[in-house]
Amino acid sequence: MMVNNDQRPISDPFESLRSDDLLPLRVVALAGGVGGARLSAGLQAVLPPGALSVIVNTGDDFEHWGLTICPDLDTVMYNLAGVNNPETGWGRADDSFTVLHTMGLLGGEDWFRLGDKDLAVHLRRTEWLRQGVSLTEVTDRLRRAFGVPSHIFPMSDAPVRTLVHTDEGDLPFQHYFVGRRCEPCVIDVSFVGAAEADLPEAAYAALLAADVVVFCPSNPYLSIDPILSVGEMRSLLKKLRAPKVAVTPIIGGKALKGPAAKMMREMGYPVTPVTIAAHFDDVLDGFILDREDEAAAPHMRLPTLVTDTIMRTMEDKIRLARATLDFAQSLLQLSRARKTRVRTGDLTP
Repeated sequence: MMVNNDQRPISDPFESLRSDDLLPLRVVALAGGVGGARLSAGLQAVLPPGALSVIVNTGDDFEHWGLTICPDLDTVMYNLAGVNNPETGWGRADDSFTVLHTMGLLGGEDWFRLGDKDLAVHLRRTEWLRQGVSLTEVTDRLRRAFGVPSHIFPMSDAPVRTLVHTDEGDLPFQHYFVGRRCEPCVIDVSFVGAAEADLPEAAYAALLAADVVVFCPSNPYLSIDPILSVGEMRSLLKKLRAPKVAVTPIIGGKALKGPAAKMMREMGYPVTPVTIAAHFDDVLDGFILDREDEAAAPHMRLPTLVTDTIMRTMEDKIRLARATLDFAQSLLQLSRARKTRVRTGDLTP
């Protein structure tokens, strides 16, 4: 089935923030990186306060300068708080780098760019973690301090670390992504500690209560796969009645940000949205293509929506969020109609 979406343009980017225009849904988003953070911001804008929960990849987390750094958690939080750097999508707006510069002068590691405002978050997080506070609780304290109405959950309280297997050997994610700028050829990816980790109870409860689950347009292998690798996460998603919809991270054979397309080529996968949909089709009910890839729609094994998926402005984020949720609701209605026909003996298409 192919569904085309031709919604009217939204003239006011913040129109959907008005209380009488919010969608009464409980939504869980799976996210990591800039693309996931952007769509999460759009979802937050069209949902009532507290209706959105974002389960975030923590496979990118690492220890640096003696601090626990959680890049994806912070990127999502900064975007939802509206304090992210609009040029990069990650980091804080109007940040300074005095500490980083001084660290370099002292002979310390300065390859990972930590801004001064950003550093305060890592200091506070590390302090709480050393006091025995769980990462889930630490994340909740931080998002409330930033005034974020949505819930943000790490995919696990226990450490899970993404290891990138390359032609130069095994590299911890940040050393591959930032230190080596994604230059080595990727052979495979694994998630150390995932089998022993569990989804936090609050994130589990959010999934059980969800009306819709959204796979954000994040790197499928470095951002979404780590989340799905935790404990029984994948089997839980299969059992959920809520429609599960993914937004493509690949447009016209390219990734808008990050190394997803490069990785796919190196691992021998066709760089198309069809590959991404097939990668997740055991846990998905629908897939969203960009208009540039409309020709791929007939090759999809899942119900498919074709719409504009590039998010340059807040208006774009809101439009895509609305299209995603409308699509998910249409899938739910279709499923219910099919079940009704089966119960009544009407088996006509």
